[in-house]
Amino acid sequence: MLSERENYIRNATFNYPQWIPVTIAVSNATWDQLREELEEVALRYPEFFPYVRKGWRDYDNFDFGPAYTKGKPFKDAWGCIWETSTNGIEGVVVNAPLDSWDKLESYRVPDARFEEDRGPRDWNNIKDILESQKRRKGELTSGSVPHGFLFMRILYLRGFENAMIDFACGEPKLQTLIDRIVEHNMVIVENYLDIGVDIMEFGDDLGTQTSTIISPEDFRKWIKPAYHRLIKPCKEKDILVAFHSDGYTIDILEDLIETGVDIVNPQDLCNGIDNLARYIKGKACIRLDIDRQKIIPYGTRKEIHELIEEEVRKLGSPRGGLEFIAGIYPPTPPENVDALCEALRKYRRYWWE
Repeated sequence: MLSERENYIRNATFNYPQWIPVTIAVSNATWDQLREELEEVALRYPEFFPYVRKGWRDYDNFDFGPAYTKGKPFKDAWGCIWETSTNGIEGVVVNAPLDSWDKLESYRVPDARFEEDRGPRDWNNIKDILESQKRRKGELTSGSVPHGFLFMRILYLRGFENAMIDFACGEPKLQTLIDRIVEHNMVIVENYLDIGVDIMEFGDDLGTQTSTIISPEDFRKWIKPAYHRLIKPCKEKDILVAFHSDGYTIDILEDLIETGVDIVNPQDLCNGIDNLARYIKGKACIRLDIDRQKIIPYGTRKEIHELIEEEVRKLGSPRGGLEFIAGIYPPTPPENVDALCEALRKYRRYWWE
Protein backbone atom coordinates (compact mmCIF):
# COMPACT_ATOMS: atom_id res chain seq x y z
CA MET A 1 0.00 0.00 0.00
CA LEU A 2 1.33 3.39 -1.01
CA SER A 3 1.46 6.26 1.46
CA GLU A 4 -0.92 9.19 0.88
CA ARG A 5 2.04 11.26 -0.34
CA GLU A 6 3.33 8.61 -2.74
CA ASN A 7 -0.13 7.95 -4.13
CA TYR A 8 -0.82 11.66 -4.58
CA ILE A 9 2.41 12.28 -6.48
CA ARG A 10 1.88 9.21 -8.66
CA ASN A 11 -1.62 10.40 -9.49
CA ALA A 12 -0.47 13.93 -10.32
CA THR A 13 2.28 12.62 -12.59
CA PHE A 14 0.27 9.87 -14.36
CA ASN A 15 2.37 7.15 -12.75
CA TYR A 16 -0.27 4.58 -11.78
CA PRO A 17 -1.61 5.43 -8.31
CA GLN A 18 -3.69 3.00 -6.25
CA TRP A 19 -6.69 5.27 -5.69
CA ILE A 20 -8.13 8.65 -6.67
CA PRO A 21 -7.17 11.30 -4.09
CA VAL A 22 -10.18 12.91 -2.43
CA THR A 23 -10.56 16.07 -0.32
CA ILE A 24 -13.87 17.06 1.26
CA ALA A 25 -13.67 20.65 2.48
CA VAL A 26 -16.63 21.50 4.70
CA SER A 27 -17.18 25.21 5.18
CA ASN A 28 -17.45 26.48 8.72
CA ALA A 29 -20.87 27.85 7.72
CA THR A 30 -22.01 24.27 7.11
CA TRP A 31 -20.50 23.04 10.37
CA ASP A 32 -22.33 25.88 12.11
CA GLN A 33 -25.59 24.95 10.41
CA LEU A 34 -25.53 21.14 10.68
CA ARG A 35 -23.36 20.62 13.78
CA GLU A 36 -23.83 17.14 15.35
CA GLU A 37 -25.81 15.89 12.34
CA LEU A 38 -22.80 16.42 10.10
CA GLU A 39 -20.47 15.13 12.80
CA GLU A 40 -22.30 11.78 12.67
CA VAL A 41 -21.79 11.63 8.90
CA ALA A 42 -18.10 12.51 9.20
CA LEU A 43 -17.51 9.76 11.77
CA ARG A 44 -18.80 7.19 9.26
CA TYR A 45 -16.10 8.23 6.77
CA PRO A 46 -12.82 8.61 8.67
CA GLU A 47 -10.84 8.37 5.42
CA PHE A 48 -12.29 11.77 4.43
CA PHE A 49 -12.55 13.31 7.92
CA PRO A 50 -9.53 12.10 9.92
CA TYR A 51 -9.64 15.24 12.07
CA VAL A 52 -13.20 14.78 13.33
CA ARG A 53 -13.86 13.24 16.74
CA LYS A 54 -17.13 13.09 18.63
CA GLY A 55 -17.59 16.41 20.40
CA TRP A 56 -14.53 17.84 18.60
CA ARG A 57 -15.91 21.38 18.24
CA ASP A 58 -17.65 23.86 20.53
CA TYR A 59 -20.24 25.00 18.03
CA ASP A 60 -21.63 27.74 20.26
CA ASN A 61 -18.25 29.39 20.83
CA PHE A 62 -16.40 28.93 17.57
CA ASP A 63 -14.09 31.67 16.28
CA PHE A 64 -14.77 32.01 12.55
CA GLY A 65 -11.78 34.29 12.08
CA PRO A 66 -11.15 37.57 10.24
CA ALA A 67 -13.27 38.17 7.14
CA TYR A 68 -15.47 35.19 8.10
CA THR A 69 -17.33 36.65 11.11
CA LYS A 70 -20.72 38.28 10.69
CA GLY A 71 -20.96 41.85 11.95
CA LYS A 72 -17.20 42.32 12.28
CA PRO A 73 -15.64 44.20 9.34
CA PHE A 74 -11.96 43.35 8.94
CA LYS A 75 -9.21 45.45 7.36
CA ASP A 76 -6.42 43.35 5.86
CA ALA A 77 -2.76 44.19 5.25
CA TRP A 78 -3.57 45.59 1.79
CA GLY A 79 -6.08 48.08 3.19
CA CYS A 80 -9.10 46.09 1.96
CA ILE A 81 -12.13 46.01 4.26
CA TRP A 82 -13.98 42.68 4.33
CA GLU A 83 -17.56 42.13 5.47
CA THR A 84 -19.65 38.96 5.57
CA SER A 85 -23.33 38.35 6.23
CA THR A 86 -22.86 34.70 7.21
CA ASN A 87 -20.55 33.22 9.83
CA GLY A 88 -18.11 30.85 8.14
CA ILE A 89 -18.41 32.30 4.63
CA GLU A 90 -15.64 34.60 3.44
CA GLY A 91 -16.86 38.16 3.04
CA VAL A 92 -16.49 40.62 0.20
CA VAL A 93 -14.29 43.69 -0.11
CA VAL A 94 -16.42 46.81 0.39
CA ASN A 95 -13.82 49.46 -0.42
CA ALA A 96 -11.14 50.03 -3.07
CA PRO A 97 -7.81 51.19 -1.62
CA LEU A 98 -6.53 52.12 -5.09
CA ASP A 99 -9.70 53.59 -6.53
CA SER A 100 -7.55 56.36 -8.04
CA TRP A 101 -4.25 55.77 -9.83
CA ASP A 102 -3.01 58.94 -8.11
CA LYS A 103 -2.61 56.78 -4.98
CA LEU A 104 -0.32 54.21 -6.63
CA GLU A 105 3.01 55.89 -5.98
CA SER A 106 2.42 56.15 -2.23
CA TYR A 107 0.58 52.84 -1.87
CA ARG A 108 2.33 50.37 0.45
CA VAL A 109 2.38 46.70 -0.55
CA PRO A 110 2.63 44.42 2.51
CA ASP A 111 6.05 42.94 3.28
CA ALA A 112 5.64 39.20 2.71
CA ARG A 113 8.67 38.47 4.87
CA PHE A 114 6.69 39.47 7.94
CA GLU A 115 3.05 40.01 6.95
CA GLU A 116 0.28 37.73 5.80
CA ASP A 117 -2.93 39.20 4.43
CA ARG A 118 -4.67 38.75 7.76
CA GLY A 119 -1.95 38.69 10.38
CA PRO A 120 1.77 38.34 11.04
CA ARG A 121 3.90 35.83 9.12
CA ASP A 122 6.55 33.73 10.89
CA TRP A 123 8.62 31.86 8.32
CA ASN A 124 10.58 30.04 11.03
CA ASN A 125 7.36 28.62 12.42
CA ILE A 126 6.15 27.67 8.95
CA LYS A 127 9.45 25.88 8.33
CA ASP A 128 9.18 24.00 11.62
CA ILE A 129 5.66 22.81 10.76
CA LEU A 130 6.67 21.63 7.29
CA GLU A 131 9.81 19.91 8.59
CA SER A 132 7.65 18.11 11.13
CA GLN A 133 5.33 16.96 8.34
CA LYS A 134 8.32 15.66 6.40
CA ARG A 135 9.45 13.63 9.39
CA ARG A 136 6.03 12.02 9.68
CA LYS A 137 6.08 9.32 7.02
CA GLY A 138 3.72 9.69 4.13
CA GLU A 139 2.59 13.31 4.53
CA LEU A 140 2.41 15.58 1.51
CA THR A 141 3.89 19.03 2.10
CA SER A 142 2.57 22.11 0.38
CA GLY A 143 3.01 25.86 0.22
CA SER A 144 0.58 28.42 -1.10
CA VAL A 145 0.09 32.03 -1.98
CA PRO A 146 -3.13 33.64 -0.69
CA HIS A 147 -6.31 32.89 -2.60
CA GLY A 148 -6.88 35.72 -5.06
CA PHE A 149 -3.15 36.40 -5.24
CA LEU A 150 -3.10 38.42 -8.48
CA PHE A 151 -6.18 38.91 -10.67
CA MET A 152 -8.56 39.09 -7.73
CA ARG A 153 -6.09 41.30 -5.87
CA ILE A 154 -6.39 43.80 -8.71
CA LEU A 155 -10.19 43.70 -8.42
CA TYR A 156 -9.99 44.22 -4.65
CA LEU A 157 -7.58 47.14 -4.91
CA ARG A 158 -9.03 48.97 -7.89
CA GLY A 159 -12.71 48.01 -7.56
CA PHE A 160 -14.44 45.85 -10.16
CA GLU A 161 -15.54 48.55 -12.61
CA ASN A 162 -12.23 50.40 -12.50
CA ALA A 163 -10.33 47.14 -13.08
CA MET A 164 -12.50 46.17 -16.05
CA ILE A 165 -11.82 49.55 -17.66
CA ASP A 166 -8.08 49.15 -16.93
CA PHE A 167 -7.93 45.80 -18.72
CA ALA A 168 -10.13 46.89 -21.62
CA CYS A 169 -8.32 50.18 -22.23
CA GLY A 170 -4.79 48.95 -21.60
CA GLU A 171 -4.04 51.28 -18.70
CA PRO A 172 -0.20 51.50 -18.47
CA LYS A 173 -0.22 51.77 -14.67
CA LEU A 174 -1.90 48.37 -14.53
CA GLN A 175 1.40 46.69 -15.43
CA THR A 176 3.15 48.59 -12.62
CA LEU A 177 0.58 47.28 -10.14
CA ILE A 178 0.89 43.73 -11.50
CA ASP A 179 4.67 43.87 -11.13
CA ARG A 180 4.42 44.98 -7.51
CA ILE A 181 1.93 42.22 -6.69
CA VAL A 182 4.16 39.65 -8.40
CA GLU A 183 7.16 40.81 -6.36
CA HIS A 184 5.14 40.35 -3.17
CA ASN A 185 4.09 36.82 -4.14
CA MET A 186 7.58 35.89 -5.31
CA VAL A 187 8.83 36.30 -1.73
CA ILE A 188 6.26 33.73 -0.62
CA VAL A 189 7.09 31.31 -3.44
CA GLU A 190 10.84 31.52 -2.88
CA ASN A 191 10.51 30.94 0.87
CA TYR A 192 8.46 27.79 0.32
CA LEU A 193 10.90 26.57 -2.32
CA ASP A 194 13.80 27.17 0.08
CA ILE A 195 12.01 25.11 2.74
CA GLY A 196 11.31 22.39 0.19
CA VAL A 197 7.69 21.43 -0.42
CA ASP A 198 6.12 18.80 -2.65
CA ILE A 199 3.58 21.14 -4.20
CA MET A 200 2.89 24.86 -4.58
CA GLU A 201 -0.74 25.96 -4.62
CA PHE A 202 -2.02 28.99 -6.52
CA GLY A 203 -5.64 30.19 -6.52
CA ASP A 204 -7.24 33.02 -8.47
CA ASP A 205 -10.91 32.97 -9.52
CA LEU A 206 -11.03 33.87 -13.21
CA GLY A 207 -14.51 32.87 -14.36
CA THR A 208 -18.16 33.78 -14.14
CA GLN A 209 -20.86 31.16 -14.61
CA THR A 210 -20.65 31.40 -18.41
CA SER A 211 -17.32 33.01 -19.39
CA THR A 212 -13.98 34.23 -18.15
CA ILE A 213 -14.21 37.58 -16.33
CA ILE A 214 -11.86 39.23 -18.81
CA SER A 215 -11.44 37.99 -22.35
CA PRO A 216 -8.97 35.16 -23.01
CA GLU A 217 -6.97 37.67 -25.06
CA ASP A 218 -6.69 40.11 -22.16
CA PHE A 219 -5.86 37.21 -19.83
CA ARG A 220 -2.98 36.23 -22.12
CA LYS A 221 -1.75 39.81 -22.35
CA TRP A 222 -1.86 40.81 -18.69
CA ILE A 223 -2.21 37.81 -16.37
CA LYS A 224 -0.63 34.79 -18.02
CA PRO A 225 2.91 36.29 -18.14
CA ALA A 226 2.71 37.17 -14.44
CA TYR A 227 1.62 33.62 -13.57
CA HIS A 228 4.52 32.26 -15.59
CA ARG A 229 7.00 34.41 -13.65
CA LEU A 230 5.78 32.96 -10.36
CA ILE A 231 5.54 29.37 -11.56
CA LYS A 232 8.90 29.25 -13.36
CA PRO A 233 11.05 28.91 -10.19
CA CYS A 234 8.79 26.06 -9.01
CA LYS A 235 9.37 24.16 -12.23
CA GLU A 236 13.11 24.81 -12.04
CA LYS A 237 13.09 22.91 -8.72
CA ASP A 238 10.73 20.16 -9.95
CA ILE A 239 7.97 21.21 -7.56
CA LEU A 240 4.43 20.28 -8.54
CA VAL A 241 2.22 23.28 -9.28
CA ALA A 242 -1.53 23.29 -8.66
CA PHE A 243 -3.85 26.07 -9.78
CA HIS A 244 -7.41 26.66 -8.54
CA SER A 245 -9.94 28.86 -10.28
CA ASP A 246 -13.70 29.02 -9.83
CA GLY A 247 -16.05 29.68 -12.72
CA TYR A 248 -15.97 28.99 -16.44
CA THR A 249 -12.30 28.68 -17.36
CA ILE A 250 -12.22 26.04 -20.09
CA ASP A 251 -11.08 28.66 -22.64
CA ILE A 252 -7.85 29.36 -20.70
CA LEU A 253 -7.05 26.03 -19.03
CA GLU A 254 -4.55 25.15 -21.74
CA ASP A 255 -2.91 28.54 -21.16
CA LEU A 256 -2.52 27.70 -17.48
CA ILE A 257 -0.92 24.39 -18.42
CA GLU A 258 1.49 26.27 -20.71
CA THR A 259 2.66 28.36 -17.74
CA GLY A 260 3.76 25.15 -16.00
CA VAL A 261 0.67 24.10 -14.05
CA ASP A 262 0.62 20.36 -13.34
CA ILE A 263 -2.75 20.20 -11.59
CA VAL A 264 -5.74 22.27 -12.75
CA ASN A 265 -8.78 22.69 -10.50
CA PRO A 266 -11.84 23.42 -12.68
CA GLN A 267 -15.46 23.23 -11.60
CA ASP A 268 -17.22 20.28 -13.20
CA LEU A 269 -20.67 21.28 -14.45
CA CYS A 270 -19.76 24.90 -15.08
CA ASN A 271 -17.06 23.88 -17.57
CA GLY A 272 -18.65 20.64 -18.74
CA ILE A 273 -17.38 17.15 -18.02
CA ASP A 274 -17.20 16.32 -21.72
CA ASN A 275 -15.28 19.54 -22.42
CA LEU A 276 -12.73 18.69 -19.75
CA ALA A 277 -12.35 15.20 -21.18
CA ARG A 278 -11.94 16.56 -24.70
CA TYR A 279 -9.51 19.41 -24.04
CA ILE A 280 -7.66 18.75 -20.77
CA LYS A 281 -7.61 15.04 -19.92
CA GLY A 282 -4.06 13.72 -20.15
CA LYS A 283 -2.49 17.19 -20.48
CA ALA A 284 -2.59 17.92 -16.74
CA CYS A 285 -3.95 16.27 -13.65
CA ILE A 286 -7.56 17.36 -13.10
CA ARG A 287 -8.41 18.21 -9.49
CA LEU A 288 -12.11 18.21 -10.18
CA ASP A 289 -14.20 20.63 -8.14
CA ILE A 290 -17.42 18.70 -7.60
CA ASP A 291 -20.67 20.59 -8.22
CA ARG A 292 -21.81 22.62 -5.23
CA GLN A 293 -24.72 24.47 -6.88
CA LYS A 294 -27.18 21.84 -8.10
CA ILE A 295 -26.70 18.12 -7.61
CA ILE A 296 -24.74 17.98 -4.35
CA PRO A 297 -26.97 20.41 -2.39
CA TYR A 298 -30.30 19.54 -4.03
CA GLY A 299 -29.98 16.18 -5.82
CA THR A 300 -31.01 12.68 -4.82
CA ARG A 301 -28.60 10.00 -3.62
CA LYS A 302 -28.94 8.33 -7.02
CA GLU A 303 -28.10 11.55 -8.88
CA ILE A 304 -25.04 12.14 -6.71
CA HIS A 305 -23.76 8.60 -7.34
CA GLU A 306 -24.38 8.95 -11.06
CA LEU A 307 -22.43 12.23 -11.18
CA ILE A 308 -19.35 10.77 -9.47
CA GLU A 309 -19.46 7.63 -11.60
CA GLU A 310 -19.70 9.68 -14.80
CA GLU A 311 -16.75 11.83 -13.78
CA VAL A 312 -14.59 8.84 -12.93
CA ARG A 313 -15.44 7.05 -16.17
CA LYS A 314 -14.89 10.08 -18.41
CA LEU A 315 -11.95 11.79 -16.67
CA GLY A 316 -10.19 8.99 -14.82
CA SER A 317 -7.62 6.43 -15.90
CA PRO A 318 -5.58 3.63 -14.33
CA ARG A 319 -2.57 5.90 -14.99
CA GLY A 320 -4.04 8.58 -12.72
CA GLY A 321 -4.63 12.22 -13.52
CA LEU A 322 -7.92 12.70 -11.67
CA GLU A 323 -8.51 13.82 -8.10
CA PHE A 324 -11.62 15.13 -6.41
CA ILE A 325 -12.26 18.09 -4.16
CA ALA A 326 -15.71 18.85 -2.81
CA GLY A 327 -16.54 22.11 -1.07
CA ILE A 328 -19.62 21.77 1.14
CA TYR A 329 -21.71 24.90 1.71
CA PRO A 330 -25.25 25.68 2.92
CA PRO A 331 -27.91 24.56 2.21
CA THR A 332 -26.41 21.09 1.59
CA PRO A 333 -28.22 18.65 3.95
CA PRO A 334 -26.37 15.93 5.90
CA GLU A 335 -27.93 13.12 3.87
CA ASN A 336 -26.42 14.58 0.68
CA VAL A 337 -22.98 14.83 2.30
CA ASP A 338 -23.38 11.16 3.24
CA ALA A 339 -24.37 10.27 -0.34
CA LEU A 340 -21.33 12.11 -1.69
CA CYS A 341 -18.98 10.35 0.74
CA GLU A 342 -20.56 7.01 -0.10
CA ALA A 343 -20.09 7.61 -3.83
CA LEU A 344 -16.49 8.74 -3.45
CA ARG A 345 -15.69 5.74 -1.27
CA LYS A 346 -17.20 3.46 -3.91
CA TYR A 347 -15.64 4.98 -7.03
CA ARG A 348 -12.25 6.27 -5.89
CA ARG A 349 -10.80 2.77 -6.44
CA TYR A 350 -12.83 2.15 -9.59
CA TRP A 351 -9.84 1.61 -11.85
CA TRP A 352 -8.02 -0.74 -9.46
CA GLU A 353 -10.78 -3.13 -8.38
